[in-house]
Amino acid sequence: MKPLIEVKNVRKIYRMGDEKEVALDDISLSIYKGEIVCLVGASGSGKSTFLNMVAGLEKPTRGEIYIGGIPIHKLDEEKVTLFRQKNIGFIFQAFHLLPMLTAVENVGLPLIFRGVESKKRNMLAMKMLKEVGLSGYENRKPNQMSGGQQQRVGIARALVGNPKIIFADEPTGNLDSSTSVEVMEIMVKKVRENNQTLLLVTHDPTISEYADRVVTIKDGNILNIEENKRG
Repeated sequence: MKPLIEVKNVRKIYRMGDEKEVALDDISLSIYKGEIVCLVGASGSGKSTFLNMVAGLEKPTRGEIYIGGIPIHKLDEEKVTLFRQKNIGFIFQAFHLLPMLTAVENVGLPLIFRGVESKKRNMLAMKMLKEVGLSGYENRKPNQMSGGQQQRVGIARALVGNPKIIFADEPTGNLDSSTSVEVMEIMVKKVRENNQTLLLVTHDPTISEYADRVVTIKDGNILNIEENKRG
């Protein structure tokens, strides 16, 4: 099977005057359709930088990144933005919900960029909120919801356009342990149902148990890749 995501010999260097910091050092990794891959490592290990590279949010200093055969590393800002809008959903640690918008309006935001008309957008957003267990919360604003409820809205927003890939950066970092499990169960269930690919970053070992593979990054290098045995 051909990988959905191919990272080939990627190196990322940040320069600050005469000094340089190697954030990623010749990393290669293949990720397949329908796979859940978890990146773990200490703060500053390079895992979030890796996520940003694959998402096209940053350019590698050297190396190649392909998603579905498309060379993300070669796309200009406009083309990579369009690619993300059509193919990628994001889930953030800090939720990043717009405070002046209701839950249904926040979930519908990615569909605006896809040109989906208002009535259909509202219908799809309502359906997705129901699927993440938030029926009755459609008209609540973020400050009227708990952290777990806000992250469910974030999950619904990431999934509403049925993207091929979901990127999640510390999705449970602001939640307590029981809410973290609840949020992960919902996210993994939806991703499995839709046969989507999930690449997530976490420092929490209990979260990595949901992954098919766990990739440990240290000092900008892949230290270990472990498959989670199921059944």
